[in-house]
Amino acid sequence: QVQLVESGGGLVQAGGSLRLSCAASGRTFSSYAMAWFRQAPGKEREFVAAISRSGGSTYYAASVKGRFTITRDNAKNTVYLQMNSLKPEDTAVYYCAASFRVYGSRWTVPDEYDYWGQGTQVTVSS
Repeated sequence: QVQLVESGGGLVQAGGSLRLSCAASGRTFSSYAMAWFRQAPGKEREFVAAISRSGGSTYYAASVKGRFTITRDNAKNTVYLQMNSLKPEDTAVYYCAASFRVYGSRWTVPDEYDYWGQGTQVTVSS
């Protein structure tokens, strides 16, 4: 019932910036908490950032805190990930995810999310 489409990935030099977007279908976008995860080849999917239903609270992995910013625009059914000061270790496929049930300390758990986008590749050169 919800479809997510990511965009904005690409190739960037270390120290550069990218902004990812995730567009969602439906008329109940504000009912879902949203998050970004990433997965590098040979590694498990890891949590990057999450944002509450109203946009009033955000949560970040320690590895991106201070460099990445997650925002949402409920009027446009879109969530964003602004990535600054990119490092080669940020290279991965980035996925957006939506959950109607996740709360509290479980923001970082992939199984708490009901819908996933197809992913967008981010490559950071050294």
